[in-house]
Amino acid sequence: MEYNLADLFESVVDVVPHREALVYVDHPGTGAERRLTYADLDAAANRIGHHLLDAGIRPGEHLGLHLYNGVEYLQTVLGCLKARIVPVNVNYRYVEEELVYLYRDADLVALAFDAEFTDRVAAALPQAPGLRRMLRVGAAAPSAAPLPALDFTEAEAAGSPRRGFPGRSGDDQFIIYTGGTTGMPKGVMWRQEDLFFSGLGGGAPTGEPVRTPAELAERVAAGGEGITFFPTPPLMHGTSTLTAFIGFNFGQRVVLHRKFAPVEVLRTVERERVSSMSLVGDAMLLPLIDALSGPMKGTDCSSLFSVSSSGAIMSDTVRARFQELVPNALLLNNFGSSESGFNGTATGDSGPERGFRIRVNSRTRVVDPVTREPVAAGQPGRIAQRGHVPLGYYNDPAKTAETFFRKDGERWVLLGDMATVDEEGVVTVLGRGSQCINTGGEKVYPEEVEQALKAHPDVYDALVAGVPDATWGNRVAAVVQLREGAPRLSLEEVQAHCRSRLAGYKVPRQLVLTDAVRRSPSGKADYRWAREVAAGAG
Repeated sequence: MEYNLADLFESVVDVVPHREALVYVDHPGTGAERRLTYADLDAAANRIGHHLLDAGIRPGEHLGLHLYNGVEYLQTVLGCLKARIVPVNVNYRYVEEELVYLYRDADLVALAFDAEFTDRVAAALPQAPGLRRMLRVGAAAPSAAPLPALDFTEAEAAGSPRRGFPGRSGDDQFIIYTGGTTGMPKGVMWRQEDLFFSGLGGGAPTGEPVRTPAELAERVAAGGEGITFFPTPPLMHGTSTLTAFIGFNFGQRVVLHRKFAPVEVLRTVERERVSSMSLVGDAMLLPLIDALSGPMKGTDCSSLFSVSSSGAIMSDTVRARFQELVPNALLLNNFGSSESGFNGTATGDSGPERGFRIRVNSRTRVVDPVTREPVAAGQPGRIAQRGHVPLGYYNDPAKTAETFFRKDGERWVLLGDMATVDEEGVVTVLGRGSQCINTGGEKVYPEEVEQALKAHPDVYDALVAGVPDATWGNRVAAVVQLREGAPRLSLEEVQAHCRSRLAGYKVPRQLVLTDAVRRSPSGKADYRWAREVAAGAG
């Protein structure tokens, strides 16, 4: 056995076959629920893996997952890994042009898709000639475009429930497509051994990684059950899929919802006694607060030990409000990316006054982007990680050369995040270099201004972008969504609020009020949209 995700999963199945592994809840109380033990999920994944091999999909070829959350998503990922087929996530919000790009860029030969997306898939298919096997989850609407797709349940029934797959390797790949808000997405190519240690914590995200592949199952067999993981963002974003695999590596239970619905999420937390819930920033935490303060007031969240966010920050003000409602939960702002896995967790003193400060792992550094040498304390640089990092971007040697490098015999990845580091090694994240606003020669990072804006009691959500300015080159523009019932804010009021928290050049010079701030389904900021809105209103 190697550090291969399918090998590791099967080793866990063998020691806890009858333990509950996966609970899928469409909407609590509707009866749309599935519960699978580890043995059940293993057999279901075997069926899909064998079906794909029987259909002529070869090891090393790529299958796209154009799916909402559900059993079929994780079943198909595991089936691919077992058969050495490479799973590729597809953003289900993409329209035809974006889908054509991804289908072709990723060299997809197979696709599992939700019936709801039939028309979009049908429109893109003629321009993706490499796709030769299609699995449809659910029944297509009578009005849907015709597609040469096999019903997922038929494919599952046709495959053998037994294992019997050829030997696998830690070199087998796992590709995570990322981006798309500032350009077309990029496929991050991971060796599974590297992903296991950097993205999944080596079998112990908060403790000592395993020393051998066999040790993972030994730890599961020696431990107990009772932890329930609840990744609430879409599985199509790498963080949620990795969270599910962390749960499996612990031999614990994973709960899924088809879509994020705050009231239903809280019902599931209470009903399933959820221990650890993951989400993405204020965009997901705020609706939970609204529900707990309103229709779900009194919900029993006492089982909730931790709420973690990655991909976007839970701001101090919003965290404090949630903590009042659920005092027993530990709120964690984690830092990581599709290119690095997990880098670290925010410190207790992280916030608007001191910035987003993180204690990073021993493999993370802040380096000069040109020399790639560590920067001195207090000097800005870019975050980089060494060791178990991806191989590069699929089909993109130019971006790979810009982002991945070798130094002192090790592989490194250079992230897009600017940061400083202090004498104690604590890193302060300034923001994405690509979003940095140059105003009058000064650099402004949107995340810092957004934190200050969200501290205003009438601000529900906010994004900050730079728009062209004749005097300053670019000006700082705030796109703000107010709380329901809040009085209309003026630019002068926003500026007065921010001046006590930010240097003068960081204070917004333009304010645009919007009914809703646009984010991805997982809560990530859409800065392209924010720039367009601000420029159009200016």
